[in-house]
Amino acid sequence: MTDDERQTLRRLERAILELLERRAPTATICPSDAARAVYEGDDDGWRELMEPARRAARRLVTAGEVEITQGGRPVEPAKARGPIRIRRVR
Repeated sequence: MTDDERQTLRRLERAILELLERRAPTATICPSDAARAVYEGDDDGWRELMEPARRAARRLVTAGEVEITQGGRPVEPAKARGPIRIRRVR
């Protein structure tokens, strides 16, 4: 992983935590919310940040900060396939 990739991952982690902090304790966000918050352009280049945003969410799960959910239920990050949501640990 390059320094730029590490820096982007940290920015995405911060964005996830900041977005959740501004919402109700039970609210969730989509990884795209963090990708859009970090992306600095006006086009859809944020889409390239989707996998890094999912990776950032997985790192925050490991750190005990957030949960990844599907269908409203927590899932193991490694087993999550398809759309996910992120919420604070309950």
